[in-house]
Amino acid sequence: MAERGVDTLAERVEEILRVDSEEFQERAELDAETVKSELADGTFDNHQSIVGFEYEFYAVSQGRWDAGDGTGGISRGDLARVPRRLLRLVGFEKELGLHNAEMTTSPQPFNTDGLRAQAAEVRSRLRAALETTHQEGMRLVSDGLWTAAPAGETAGSYVGDVVTRRGHAIATNMSDSARYHAMANGPNADVTFDLPAPLSSLEAETVMPVSLTTSIQPHYQVPTASDIPVYHDYAVRLVGPLLALGVNTPLLPPELYDDGVDLETVVADGARENRVHAFEILNTTDSPKVCLPQDLDSVEQAVDRVARDDVIVPMPEEELVDGNRFDDEFATLRRKHGTYWRWVRPVFDGGSRAAANARLEFRVIPAQPTVRDSMAFLAAFAGLMECLPQRRHPAASLSWETARENFRAAVADGIDADLRWITNEGVETTDTERVFADVLDHAEAGLVGAGCSEREAAGMLEPLRHRVETRTTPAGWKLDRAREHADEGRSFSAAVRRAQQDYLARQRDTLLDGSFVDWT
Repeated sequence: MAERGVDTLAERVEEILRVDSEEFQERAELDAETVKSELADGTFDNHQSIVGFEYEFYAVSQGRWDAGDGTGGISRGDLARVPRRLLRLVGFEKELGLHNAEMTTSPQPFNTDGLRAQAAEVRSRLRAALETTHQEGMRLVSDGLWTAAPAGETAGSYVGDVVTRRGHAIATNMSDSARYHAMANGPNADVTFDLPAPLSSLEAETVMPVSLTTSIQPHYQVPTASDIPVYHDYAVRLVGPLLALGVNTPLLPPELYDDGVDLETVVADGARENRVHAFEILNTTDSPKVCLPQDLDSVEQAVDRVARDDVIVPMPEEELVDGNRFDDEFATLRRKHGTYWRWVRPVFDGGSRAAANARLEFRVIPAQPTVRDSMAFLAAFAGLMECLPQRRHPAASLSWETARENFRAAVADGIDADLRWITNEGVETTDTERVFADVLDHAEAGLVGAGCSEREAAGMLEPLRHRVETRTTPAGWKLDRAREHADEGRSFSAAVRRAQQDYLARQRDTLLDGSFVDWT
């Protein structure tokens, strides 16, 4: 980052920090009243279900070969910084780290054509991006957590490198959004951001360790906004089972593990979903912001929770208003959505009154090996949101405490987690085969109810059913590869890196047109 750019960024951070947090909070609460008034008028009702998707990637170096280090000529896959001009060129958005890129799809009606349109848009835009980034010597990767820092750097130095300007810590590998940098320079600036993953140690002055991870986020816009609590509470109960099928981050960068940790220890005691732990570094107060949200009693309560959430980055009002959007009327609340880091997040926005919507963002799933696998989670989540409320599925009576236990179990053990569920027959079960069967059967029923043929619905969910049948997830696949390399005599660090290289090699040929089924 150029010296002038750092100084300018520090000035912007300083401007943000001069904004009075209490005044910002008051604005948010006034905005909440505006939103609740619009809710009462039916402004946020869609009269149909609508789906959307966010897809995060990171970049790796392409064409850097080294046949002399035991890789057999496989690209090392070191992390790569994406030039900002390149992001604009491919139509992607910047995320927290300089290595990140994010795609947000256009919302579509939830039906067969809408789901096809989502998949087609992702493939079309990603194909174009891959062709462009290839010319720049890099490749975008769909993966939940990177393990190899840029060449000549370590993970710790990459996420921890800062410069101090005007008394503010500026992370050198963070995007130049002042609000990101302001997170580490506010009232709690003396707080360190610690990675709470098992068997590891990492302390940072900024929130950069969050950029270890990438995710997919299915969106579901509800037909009638007042029904948000029903959908929300079902989504909370789905976090555990769906995450158990989607785990993809069992390995951290080797240098972040504690001394003496080996692969056997990681397999036995490590988490299958370290992305959750990495995101939880943002919990620096007694009121955790990254967590499973409590059940909702009303849509008004959903609005109030966002408005009253702890202020992290108080932005000047003039910087929040676009000047030509409907949701400029509640611009401060719109900004607070961005730091309401619940695993299931209700959002109220819209560029115009006609486009105003109330949606749920399902934020717990890591990026997946292929586009088809990612679309399977969108189809599953949308199908379940369509089906469970309509059928008044008894999973709604599963206690919130049990839902949280399921979530933590999935983080720790993935598909082998001990889960508790209530089936459609009202029977409580801990048989994971019955749990996954009930969840996926209702997802399929929801897809059929939305207009998909039975064959189409089954095809969309086939990647997830295959994981159940084979008891294999991307996390398990990575651990198996690492064990193979360790059995061949490689060190722990080398085994982890080779497992990641195997992942990148398989993804090269399957990302756009294959699926994880092809890997197993």
